[in-house]
Amino acid sequence: MRVTPTPDAAATRGASRMHEIVADIFTWAWFSEPHGYNFNGYLVRRREGNLCIDPVPPSEESLADIARMGVASILLTNRNHSRAANVLRARTGARTLIHPNDAAHARSQGAEIDGPLNVGETVGPFTIVAVPGKSPGEVAFHWPERKLLIVGDAVIGNPPGHCGLLREKVMDDPARLRQSVRQLLDLNFDGLLFGDGASILHDAKLRLQELVATFREA
Repeated sequence: MRVTPTPDAAATRGASRMHEIVADIFTWAWFSEPHGYNFNGYLVRRREGNLCIDPVPPSEESLADIARMGVASILLTNRNHSRAANVLRARTGARTLIHPNDAAHARSQGAEIDGPLNVGETVGPFTIVAVPGKSPGEVAFHWPERKLLIVGDAVIGNPPGHCGLLREKVMDDPARLRQSVRQLLDLNFDGLLFGDGASILHDAKLRLQELVATFREA
């Protein structure tokens, strides 16, 4: 008998109700006490089929909202952001996609993976951008027409209103990550939605430039 994954009550206790953060992009958060900031999931509403990015454990109300809206594909920025992907996949029938370099690790952690995210290709309105360093298959999602960038662990929104990095001890290759983050400045974006921390809706590129200016490498 197949058991359908359901949200764990303890895991969803700190979850917020889903709301629209910018036009046609909805978010819900789960507060991580050890980190001291929110982890965020996103649902992108589109006529061709909704996309969900790095879904955190939703409240029952948010899960009902997500199921009602429907999800065609779940996009994971990295191997550690499967989060509640299995729950949403089971509830909506969505396919879960991740970069091939992170797929094996994600599967080893129990994530059900259905297909790849390949750098340079598009999924919905997003171009898939490589940001390796924290993990070998980390990607970001760039929506050029909206001047919007969505990242997972490559950059975090902490402290609020600023860009930061995770601790080096959780990175596979800190120098490579800093190089990847520096290359994000080649993209045209004004808003930055984070998987971890507080998103920056305007002047985000300036905030990222401030972070890059602190890097040791020339």
